[in-house]
Amino acid sequence: MKEFKTENIKSRQDMADVMLEILEPLKKYYSSEKSWLKLGDTSAHYPDTAAWMEGFSRPLWGLGAYWGGGSSDKEWEEIYIKGLTSGSNPKSEQYWGDCVPYDQMLVEMAAISFTILFAGDKILGQMNEEEKKHLFAWLSQINVNPCHSCNWRFFHVLVNVALKKAGVEYDANGMEESLKFLEDCYVGEGWYLDGINGQADYYVPFGMHFYGIIYSMFMKDVDPERCKRFVDRAMEFGKDYTYWFAEDGSGLPYGRSLTYRFAQASFFSACVMAHIEPIPLGEMKGIILRHMEYWFNKPIFDHDDVLTIGYAYPNLYMAESYNAPGSPYWSMKLFTCLTLPEDDPFWSARPLPLRKMEEIKVFPTAKMIMQRTDDGHSVSFPSGLHIGHVHTHMEEKYSKFAYSTKYGFSVMHGPYSFSEAAPDSVLSFWLDGQIFVRRTIEKCEIKDGKVISDWSPFMGINVHTEIIPEKGGHRRVHTIDSQYDMVAYDSGFAVPIGDKSCTAKCLIGDGDEMVLRADPNTNLLHSKTDIPTVKYKISKGTNVIETRIVY
Repeated sequence: MKEFKTENIKSRQDMADVMLEILEPLKKYYSSEKSWLKLGDTSAHYPDTAAWMEGFSRPLWGLGAYWGGGSSDKEWEEIYIKGLTSGSNPKSEQYWGDCVPYDQMLVEMAAISFTILFAGDKILGQMNEEEKKHLFAWLSQINVNPCHSCNWRFFHVLVNVALKKAGVEYDANGMEESLKFLEDCYVGEGWYLDGINGQADYYVPFGMHFYGIIYSMFMKDVDPERCKRFVDRAMEFGKDYTYWFAEDGSGLPYGRSLTYRFAQASFFSACVMAHIEPIPLGEMKGIILRHMEYWFNKPIFDHDDVLTIGYAYPNLYMAESYNAPGSPYWSMKLFTCLTLPEDDPFWSARPLPLRKMEEIKVFPTAKMIMQRTDDGHSVSFPSGLHIGHVHTHMEEKYSKFAYSTKYGFSVMHGPYSFSEAAPDSVLSFWLDGQIFVRRTIEKCEIKDGKVISDWSPFMGINVHTEIIPEKGGHRRVHTIDSQYDMVAYDSGFAVPIGDKSCTAKCLIGDGDEMVLRADPNTNLLHSKTDIPTVKYKISKGTNVIETRIVY
């Protein structure tokens, strides 16, 4: 992709041209009947045919918005009309197949439903009655196959909204049941959890709020009170969510599904689409455009200009088992603002810088503290992992002491050496030839500006940790009750090799300051890193150590 500059986006057409440039390289990879899009040979846990259907569906988050805003593109329309008709026809050789409970294709129905809602005339208007009947019947399988009890329930809702708006049979009772479940995931102050016992992560903005906003646009006449709640919650959340973005446009690398990359700013695009302003329009435009500039100048595309699995560079180490080659195109949700016509005020609005933010901001409902650094970056201090090991690298994605837009975080290759473990922003213990870190927490609270947690990395070791954000860094005070004599390593952020912008200092305890060299490709932002660390001697009994991380 050519170099991207924020100032080059002056109109809706400029934004559309970027979207089309991203999608253009995909055209040669569609199957003969266009219903599958195979972009690589790596696998996800679901069948390959479902992965190919996923590849087909996800570009519709951008194309559906493009068509919904009044644009036409004959070649793309032909691809998707043919793909939708052949994929949903049981007699087609490239039929997507019948769904089963918790099928990945239930997820991918959401982008098709989005397209029906915003560009139904463009799509359905070019199908005959039998073709439409096949498509609606295929989508209706979501009403007899359960979705996971998390943001997936919104897919059930969106499909039924699309069926209702198309004037065909839909599951009103089932949709109401899903909506009640989703409202039970709301925990206050604009925040949801991804499932009643889930985590506060990117599925709050690009999942729960994003779909709730779409629902509010199409159902406000029949479900006004709930739609108002969805809008009010988005208004409240948007003010908090600005803290997840740095001055350079980067979003906070934290949690799962980070290979969706620029979907991080899609919440603001959805707000723009629905004329919701949790912050002024110019500020939202500034976040969106700077975010695009940050991502589109990273090596996230392969030699054929196809999006890769990874984060700031191609990286399968950090991926989840549900990341197939087409998965990164979930990021096309950023382009939902293209539903707006050319004369909408958004396109002429001047992109504004981020508002002035508090240096330390406590989000008690989300169970985290956010910090703004002098160089315009964000650091998050979450309370830890509240659920068990569900997806790949859950511990690294939720349980570190701090996450940063500037430094990212690292994932473990293996537990048998510090280079392969890459233990950044954690207190790690070397015991019996293995490295143990914080996994789930036993208890946590945010009190007096501190993130406090009790946890155990291994039987016979109990840790009470207090994280204290302060100007220029943060302090960690650990009280360790141990049944063993051993060593522990308290580490700061991983930095590019030779970079001295982050240091770890011993304040209390028998500690030696050092630098650990991590294995390549462990960090999400930088492929080769060092980790500033303090090595502590831990004795049987109670030990108190204190480390200051400076950045």
